Amino acid sequence: MPFLLRVELPDVPGSLGRVATAIGEAGGDIEAIEIVEHRRDGTAVDDVLLETAPGIMPDSIVSACNQLDGVQVVWISRYAAGGNLFLDLEAVEQLTESPATALDELVDLLPITFRADWAMRLRADGTGATVLHRTSAAPEVVVGLPQWFELAQAARLDLPHEWTHLDGTLLAGAPLGDDALVLFGRRGGPDVLDSELARLQHLAALAVSIARAG
Repeated sequence: MPFLLRVELPDVPGSLGRVATAIGEAGGDIEAIEIVEHRRDGTAVDDVLLETAPGIMPDSIVSACNQLDGVQVVWISRYAAGGNLFLDLEAVEQLTESPATALDELVDLLPITFRADWAMRLRADGTGATVLHRTSAAPEVVVGLPQWFELAQAARLDLPHEWTHLDGTLLAGAPLGDDALVLFGRRGGPDVLDSELARLQHLAALAVSIARAG
C-alpha cells in the first residue's frame, strides 16, 4: 500500500540516507523522494513516497524514523496517486504545451504537484465568486469570500463557514490578476509550508504569463 511521509531532518550529508535505511529496515520500500524545503535553522523537509510490505503498519515506519537523532515525522497518510510525483518543472512543461488553456491546466496540476485533494480557479462576483474551473473533488459553490481576492501573493486561506463539510481542510491560494485566483485544498494535512506558498506563487505567475503569451 502506498503512503506519503513528510519528514523533518538535519540538512546535512547522510541524513536522508539514514532515514532511507530506517524505512527499509522497518518494511518500507521507497518509490520517490522530493525535497520540499530547506530551512535557515539547518533542517530540511522531505516528502517520501513509499510502499509497505504485507503486514507492515505505517506506525512502525514512523517509529523507526523518529528514533533517529534530529528526525521527526510530521505527517503520514495513504497516497492514492501511487508513484506519480509531479515536479514543478514538469508542470511548467505541460502548461506550455497549450497556452490557451494554461490556467485550467494549472488547476488540474495543483493536486498532483502539492499533494492536495482538489483545486479551483475563481473570479470575484459581487459578494461571492464564480468558479471558472475546478477538479472533480472541489466544492461547486463559493460565496461570501471577497477577502480572498485582496491577495497580493500566495497565502494560506481560512476555511469559510459555508464549507463546514470540509472541516480539517487546509487551503492555500495565489492571485491570477483580473480579480481571479487559484487555490487548492488539502484535507487533514500536512501544513502548507512557506516554501510551498513560494512555489504556488511562482507557478501561478508562470501560468498567467504563458496564457497571455498564447
